Formats: sequence, C-alpha cells, structure tokens
Amino acid sequence: MGGFGTSTTAGHVEFEGKITRYVVLCSIVAATGGLMFGYDIGISGGVTAMDDFLEKFFHEVYVKKHEVKESNYCKYDNQGLQLFTSSLYLAAIVASFFASKVCTNYGRRFTMRSASLFFLLGVALDAGAMNLPMLIIGRILLGMGVGFANHAVPLFLSEIAPVRIRGGLNILFQLQVTIGIFIANIVNYFTSNLHPWGWRLSLGLAGVPASILCIGSLLITETPTSLIERQKKDEGLETLKKIRGIDNVNAEFEELVHASEMASQVKRPFRNLMKRNSRPQLIIAIAMQVFQQFTGINAIMFYSPVLFQTMGFKNDASLLSAVITGLVNVFSTIVAVVLVDKVGRRVLLLQACAQMLIAQTIIGGILAAKLHDLNSLDRGWALAVVVLVCIYVSGFAWSWGPLGWLIPSETFPLETRTAGYAFAVSSNMFMTFLIAQAFLSTLCHMKAGIFFFFAVWIVIMALFTLFLLPETKGVPIDEMTERVWKQHKYWKRFMDDDGNQTELSKVENQLS
Repeated sequence: MGGFGTSTTAGHVEFEGKITRYVVLCSIVAATGGLMFGYDIGISGGVTAMDDFLEKFFHEVYVKKHEVKESNYCKYDNQGLQLFTSSLYLAAIVASFFASKVCTNYGRRFTMRSASLFFLLGVALDAGAMNLPMLIIGRILLGMGVGFANHAVPLFLSEIAPVRIRGGLNILFQLQVTIGIFIANIVNYFTSNLHPWGWRLSLGLAGVPASILCIGSLLITETPTSLIERQKKDEGLETLKKIRGIDNVNAEFEELVHASEMASQVKRPFRNLMKRNSRPQLIIAIAMQVFQQFTGINAIMFYSPVLFQTMGFKNDASLLSAVITGLVNVFSTIVAVVLVDKVGRRVLLLQACAQMLIAQTIIGGILAAKLHDLNSLDRGWALAVVVLVCIYVSGFAWSWGPLGWLIPSETFPLETRTAGYAFAVSSNMFMTFLIAQAFLSTLCHMKAGIFFFFAVWIVIMALFTLFLLPETKGVPIDEMTERVWKQHKYWKRFMDDDGNQTELSKVENQLS
C-alpha cells in the first residue's frame, strides 16, 4: 500500500512509514466496537415500536398506542420505556472511568475484549428476558460493554494510525456505528413480522458484532504507545516497525518513549487533568460530546420508527423509513473518511451546522403547521419530512458524528490521555442518557417545538467551532500542545506555565 517519507512542516519532522495493510486490518477489527454500539442504538428504537415487545413489558404503552385516542406526540411517553433505552448509557458513564484504568494498566486490546464479554452477557439476558428487571439488568451489562469499547477503540485507532490518515482511520469507528444502525433497522424491518418472538431475535443478533470484536481482539496487535507505557519497550519497537512497514522508526519510537517517561511521572492523571494547562483539551472534549447529542441525532436514531409512526406511517412503513435514513447515515460517514484529512475538521463541522440547521427548522415548521394531536401527515408532507431527516442525518454523519469521537482522542497528551478520554466518553454517555430518557416526554410536551430547540443548539455549536475549536489536521498526537494549543489565539493563555506549572511541566524540565 502507499507510503510516505520524511518531510518537514513548519519546522517539524514528520515520521517515516507506510500505510500498511496490517494497520488497516487492525483498525477495521477494532472498529467493530462501533458496529456493536451502532447495532444497539438502531435495535432499541425498532424493538420499542414492536407490539409483541410492548405487550409483554410495557402493556400501558401498548394499550395507549392501540385503544386510546392519545395525542400523536404522546403515544410513547412512558418513563419505563425510556429507561429501557437509557439505562445502557447510565451504566456506560460509570464503566468509562473503570475503562480508563483498565486501558492504562492492561492495554487497549484487553479493554476491547472485556467490552465484548460484557456485551455478550447483556445480549444473553435481554434476548431471553422474561420480565422487566431481567431486561434492565441486561441493558446495564450492555452499557458496561459500550463504556469499555467506546473508550478503548478510538484511542487504539488514533495511536496505531500514521498521522496523515489518522482522521480517516479513526472515523472507521463512527462508520461502523452507522453500519450497525443500518443493519439493526433492516433486522427490525423483518423481525417485526415474526410473532411473538421477533424482538428476541433482534436483541439476540447483537451478539454477532460482540463475538467478532472478542475474537478479533485476540488476533490484532496492541498499540506501541500502550506497550511502551507498560514498560514493554522492545515489544513496542517491534510492533511499531510492523505497523509502519519499515525498520527506520527510531524518531517516532524515541518520541513515544519520551512521552511515556514524562507520563509515568504523573502519578495522579485525573488530578493533573484539572490543572490550568489541561483545561483547553478537557473543555473541547466535553463540549464536543454535549454538542454531538444536542444536534438531536440520537433522538432521531433511537426513536426513528416511533417518530415516523407519530407522523402517521404504519409500522412497516416507519421501519422502512428508518432503514432509508440508516443507509444515508452510512454513505455520508464514508464522505467523512475521505475528506477529514483533506479539508480538515473545522470545515466539515461548520458546513454541517448550516445544513442541519436548515433541515431541523423546516421539519419543525412542517410538523407545527401540519401535524396536530389526532391527525396524520398527508403523504406528500410525510415524504418531505423523511427527505429532510435524510438531509439532516447526512450532515451529522460527515461531521459531528465521527469528529465528536476523533477530536477528543487526538488532542490529549499521553499523561492525561486515558483519563481525559474517560471524561469525554462519560460526558457522551451522560448526554445520551438524558436525551434517551427525556426525548419521548419532551416530544409530548414541546411537540414540534423540539426541533426548534435542537436548532438553537446547532447555532451555539457553530459559534463554538468558529471561535474556540482549533484545527488538528496533520498534527502528530504528541505535538498537539506545541503546534495547536500554544498557537491558538484564545487557548494559548492557558499554556502559560508561569505560576501555573503542571506536574508534567516540572517533570519535563527535570528530564531535560
């Protein structure tokens, strides 16, 4: 495969190496963690729209759906039903902090394997659930798997990738998420007609991507960064040669060792993360997660079949519409893989804000004008909403979806990387929990206004990106502080060590 030599950019030497098939293979296998996550996102919304599932676990919702003349916006307003979806993300919040320790002490590969095992246990409980507590415990175990996988996989991808394609390889995670959602929507479309056990098959098939990740984690390499971090320098050097496809990796190896030596002196990474010098990376990481969720994407992805039923689509038609949006999601994420290392992160984010804002505003306007409590949308208007949802989803899929995971994974220095990313993952899971737990109730109370609510957030996101988000395209991970944060017109003030010297800064001075 292609290669690149040594070159100098702005006085900095780029490391030699090839884009090896082995790196691509390892990245695809690791990114299966995203497939696992995406399948669960897609399957939850479809299952909660199935009558057999509702009748068994949420009889009140089943009755409201079929026998009570309830507002279109309130048919599915039930805290227990929302807890089925959101309990996973509550568990993932806690799991992400444990994953940080496991990732540091035992490696990225072991953490991914642990994620798959938690997930498989959760799948077994959910697919065989006989009552609501069994169902919720299964969701909690799935959440632990998601917390571990979402922590380890993006770190693995960022650390194993050559710098010039780091963005593209990292987005493989989000691409697999979108593929998982798409597959789940197709599965739901077919299993919805398998009575009364179709929902069990939908939930049980989540074990397929988890099994792939479990087996794959035994076959792929550990990242050189993790090996060096755990004092396996010789193995780290050999692994670096293998993934770069050349023997001359001394410059990159020495930088990794130097970063590891400094990081090893930092005994309290979570405390160090609270220091002034770490504030820019931490704020950016958390903000990206908050904004990713307040685009409103998971409100649509979790509940798209429910949402389309609200608009008057029948069960099969609503699931088919969800399949269409899932397909748009996949192809649009491929756009991000191709463009992110060419045009940069900021361009994709800003363009998508404009696209999503227009789509959300028009959807809100159509629903406010045409969909009232007890009517259905005319066919033409309903199809227009589906098209607008696709436009909205495509914008998210090549911007805030993948970049919400990419940017936090590449901006933290090694000494706070796993701790910082734990905050990013837990923030994402917390915001996802809030959206999942509150969306159906909010839809009931705000009705079409919920789309205007998300539109306001998109304006805030655009302003944040314009003024506070630095460009990280083409910058080696361990040079982010010097080349990004210390050069940014706002964040550079936090990099001043006078009177605010971090633990790492003192160590670096001692080593030099």
